[in-house]
Amino acid sequence: MVSARAVRPGVDGLLAASRARFVRVTPEEAYDEVTRSGAVLVDTRNAGQRAADGTVPGALVVERNHLEWRFDPAGEARLPEATGYDVRVIVLCDEGYASSLAAASLLDLGLPRATDVVGGFQAWRAAGLPVVPTGSGTTASASEGGTGSAAHSG
Repeated sequence: MVSARAVRPGVDGLLAASRARFVRVTPEEAYDEVTRSGAVLVDTRNAGQRAADGTVPGALVVERNHLEWRFDPAGEARLPEATGYDVRVIVLCDEGYASSLAAASLLDLGLPRATDVVGGFQAWRAAGLPVVPTGSGTTASASEGGTGSAAHSG
């Protein structure tokens, strides 16, 4: 008989399975794709993390609990950046863990070009890439408001 523990992969197994589905990008590769190829960089960090560490200029802020609704090209709560299923979405979280799960969720949604940033915002900042200090208010936010209802946001 197989034990219940043996059939549960745990979070590490889930993370590994998620990451096996796509090619992750370095912060430098993400920056290049955003600036040269028009990829959409999506910062899924919560407000407290953004307030503490700053933001990435030009990144679209969509907190994690809104992501699928905002990027479903067929959904009523989609963002203008959700132009179709072929859009290149690069997800950025704080350290590159939650973003891997988020990218896998976007794959499940039908966005085959979704990926995430290895090391997240912390690696982005450590690489010397552009960061807007806390309080400057220059990053676009799509987490609140928009066309989605609260029932579709959580």
